[in-house]
This record gives sequence, structure tokens and C-alpha cells, in this order.
Amino acid sequence: MFDRVRREFLPFVRQRWRSLLLLLLGVLVPLLLFTELAEEVIEEGGFAWDQAVLAWYAAQRTPGLTQAAEVLAQVAGVKVLPFVTLAIAWLLGQAGRGQGRPHGWFLLTGVLGATALNVAAKLVFQRPRPDELVAVLTEPGFSFPSGHAMANAAFGFAMALVFWRSRAGWPVAVFGLCWAVLVGTSRNYLGVHYPSDVLAGVTASTAWVAGLYMLMARRWPGLRGSPAGPRDTRE
Repeated sequence: MFDRVRREFLPFVRQRWRSLLLLLLGVLVPLLLFTELAEEVIEEGGFAWDQAVLAWYAAQRTPGLTQAAEVLAQVAGVKVLPFVTLAIAWLLGQAGRGQGRPHGWFLLTGVLGATALNVAAKLVFQRPRPDELVAVLTEPGFSFPSGHAMANAAFGFAMALVFWRSRAGWPVAVFGLCWAVLVGTSRNYLGVHYPSDVLAGVTASTAWVAGLYMLMARRWPGLRGSPAGPRDTRE
């Protein structure tokens, strides 16, 4: 029996190890973390360290940093990010004589889907935003999970997956990570979201984008390659 398992299972693992790793680290682990955060918010209303972190950020505020965070909130919000996503998705669709079309649809679906999931999650959890006394801005709606963090983490992660097989793979991946961290941090700095809101948004987006990538790649295998075609693939 052991020999049969070794003959059948080990070749499968060797062929699919990247997909299995993405399933584990990209979908299952983030979902477990999101579940833990959501359970604590529902049962206890949040975490003790939420307020402590917000107080620390409030103590670090300067006029320059506040202005930068407010500008970032606009760029990463609904007034700019959807149009940037649409523009990149269109450009991807034109790349490689149409070979980048699945990449464009993946990026667009990843960001818009994360936004829709965020709206639904806010209606389910209905967590109030932090006290206005610690907030720089006053924003409407509920707090959990952070919409800015969720949409921009989806954007950054999807961009990394789209370009991973191209020469721009590492630079885009680093940009995506830094962008997601910067946007999430700015939401805490401005006092409009608890740190647990940001963490929940990032974990939810990671699971959504990774799962979407795996599903779409089964329908369009070209999604696993470079949007510019085989000449631009990584070694």
C-alpha cells in the first residue's frame, strides 16, 4: 500500500507543488486568520491592542504625514483605484497579441470582487468605526474589514501574480507588498480603522485572490504565464 501511495501521490505532489503551496499559504492560512479575527470581533468586540496601536499612531502624527496619508486615502480609494485597475487591465488585454487578456480579466475580477466581498462583510459584522476623537477623518459606513486595505491588498497581490512569470516579477511583487502595507498603515494612522480591520482586509483579499487565480488558471492555463508571451517568461 505504501508503494502504491508513493507511486501515485509523490508524482502528483512534484507536479502540483506550486498549486498546493498557493492553496495552503494563499487560501487556507489567510482564511483561518480571518476567521479568528472575525470571531473575536463578534464575541468580544475587538482586541485590547487595537486601541493601544491607534493611540501610538496618534502620538506620531505630524502635519506632513497627515497630509500624505490623506492623499494616499484618495489615490487608494474609489475615486482613483478602480480607474487605475481598469487601465492596467485594458493594457494587459492588448499585450502579447491578446495573450494578456486572461491576466487583465483576473486583475479586474480580483479587485472588483474583493470590493464587493468587503461591502457584504461590513453589512454582516457592522462593527462601528473607532472613536472620532482619535480619528483625523470622519468616514461613513462600518469598520470591519477595512475596504481600503482589502481592495489595495487585492490589487497588489493580483499584480504580483500577473507579472510573476515576467521579467518584472520581483519588482512588481515588492511594489504590491509595499503598497498594501502602506495603505493599511495609513488607515490606522488616520484613525478610521482598527488594526484588526486592516489585518482582516488583507487576509480576506489574499484568500480571495489566490483562490480566484487557481480557478481561473484552470480555465485559462495561459494565466500562469507572462502576459507578454513566452519570450518574456522567467528563467
